[in-house]
Amino acid sequence: MSNVKNEERGEKLPKRKRLSAERRKEEQSSVAKVMLRNYHCTPRKMRLIVDQVRGMEVFSALNVMKFTAKAGAPDVAKLIKAGVAAAEEKLGQRVDNGTHYISKIFVDGGRTLKRMQPAPQGRGHVIRKRSCHVTLVIDSI
Repeated sequence: MSNVKNEERGEKLPKRKRLSAERRKEEQSSVAKVMLRNYHCTPRKMRLIVDQVRGMEVFSALNVMKFTAKAGAPDVAKLIKAGVAAAEEKLGQRVDNGTHYISKIFVDGGRTLKRMQPAPQGRGHVIRKRSCHVTLVIDSI
């Protein structure tokens, strides 16, 4: 907090913090990051789909998603296409076959809707309708 106030006054950040921020910024300049948020699928089921394409070249990953029989596969394929478009926009060059790969793809838990279902003897069981966030990072080879 104090560093933000110091920066507003015109004072510089400490040297180590500035160098690490510049290094992080430079690393982020060559990658494209897209997210699929609040997708109605449990994180555990989505991880099975996502694990198939981690580290693959972009267009071969799209081909794998085309023939995957899971319900979330078309939406992951759509996310990969969005990542390709973001990479073309950010880097200013065309993404061709064999030039870019999925460097990171991971699934986090999203919001959980809680519903009640009647149970025997006047009790109620909680039904958890889970959702997930999928994050995809595309980098050049």
